[in-house]
Amino acid sequence: MKRKLDHSDAASERLAVDVLGWLAADEDRLFRFVAASGLAPGTLRESMHDPSFLGAVLDHVMGDEPSLLACAEALGVKPERIASAWQRLQPPPFDEGG
Repeated sequence: MKRKLDHSDAASERLAVDVLGWLAADEDRLFRFVAASGLAPGTLRESMHDPSFLGAVLDHVMGDEPSLLACAEALGVKPERIASAWQRLQPPPFDEGG
């Protein structure tokens, strides 16, 4: 079942796209992300509209504190804002009882 997006989700997705732009601005950072994600470089643009892909972008940055701090500084946002967007874009928990 697909989640209904609200205003906060849309803002989180926009921030994730900004983070992807930050990754793409440096060839080494982008290469590490592409290698970790398993995506082909040509599919990045198509994937930008997929909330789960955008969550993976934030997951990648959240997995490395120096990258998180550098990204937040470059984008002019607090690292906590990236962390909040990351949490919002995570898939819903699996409900074993339902």
